[in-house]
Amino acid sequence: MADHIISDWKKGRFKPAYWLEGEEEYWIDEVVRYAEGSILSEQDASFNLTVFYGRDASWADIMNACRRYPMFAERQVVLVKEAQHMRDIEKLEPYFETPLASTILVVSYKGKTLDKRTKFAKTVARHAEVVTSKKIFDDKLPDWTRRHIESLGLSIDEKAVMLLVDHIGNDLTRIVNEVDKLRVNLKERRNVTEDDIEAYIGISKEYNVFELQTAIGRKDLAKAVRIINYFGSNPKAGPLPLVLPILYNFFSKLYMMTSPEASEEKGLPALLGVNPFFLKDYQASFRAYGPDGVRRALLLIHHYSLKAVGIGAGEADEADLMREMVVKMVRG
Repeated sequence: MADHIISDWKKGRFKPAYWLEGEEEYWIDEVVRYAEGSILSEQDASFNLTVFYGRDASWADIMNACRRYPMFAERQVVLVKEAQHMRDIEKLEPYFETPLASTILVVSYKGKTLDKRTKFAKTVARHAEVVTSKKIFDDKLPDWTRRHIESLGLSIDEKAVMLLVDHIGNDLTRIVNEVDKLRVNLKERRNVTEDDIEAYIGISKEYNVFELQTAIGRKDLAKAVRIINYFGSNPKAGPLPLVLPILYNFFSKLYMMTSPEASEEKGLPALLGVNPFFLKDYQASFRAYGPDGVRRALLLIHHYSLKAVGIGAGEADEADLMREMVVKMVRG
């Protein structure tokens, strides 16, 4: 939807009001950035671009700005950033009911959504284009990252994508920023490798959560412990609150392989939500653990999630808890 709005704007198709809300800030920021920098020419923007910040803005000032006519131009742009912090935002309702055609109002309401039951939300929905920006599902993140990299004229191998995504997590803005850093450092080269990610982003290609997951999946206890020891000396590389959800996701996918639907190998990547490139690794891990081992691993992750927040952890630090959990997983 965010891409659709920008595409319309590029074609000169505008609506009087846009309401951008939701958890995924990246798409909201993309629309606001374009509205601020590209709808108006530099000359027109000096007279016809007004930016408010929700924490400091009053509804009356926004209303007045929206109701005035553009100077020496066909239209004006009014942006309300961080509108989720604005008091009395509902008092803008009369403007949404009768917006000015020559004003483009863009409201950025990040991290939350309007209560659809309220009169204000219903008025906004009737008279503005509403975009609800949702977090991308974790299993879609590698494909999204790859497509973004390819849109920049670059290529990347599968392990490098997983290394990047597993380290950064579900944060599109940070992924985009890190990819921009890679693009600058690659210079004339077009392929992103694990070595590039290690050199320019600072993620070890040997000691990271993805390699820990692989070692656990293969029941390679020695390698898993080496990685955990590295995490113990470099806490930011693999904190327990990051590691546990990734391992839970991994073993949850293995558990899905116990279902009758998993008997059809052709549809297995879609069922698990994994790239076909990694399917053999998942199948090998399932054979190594078996259904009982997978269930035991999931219970251990739940148990150590409680310890991670201090319930029954004693004096053990994160690395100690991780080692203890992994030994129990691998040895069964």
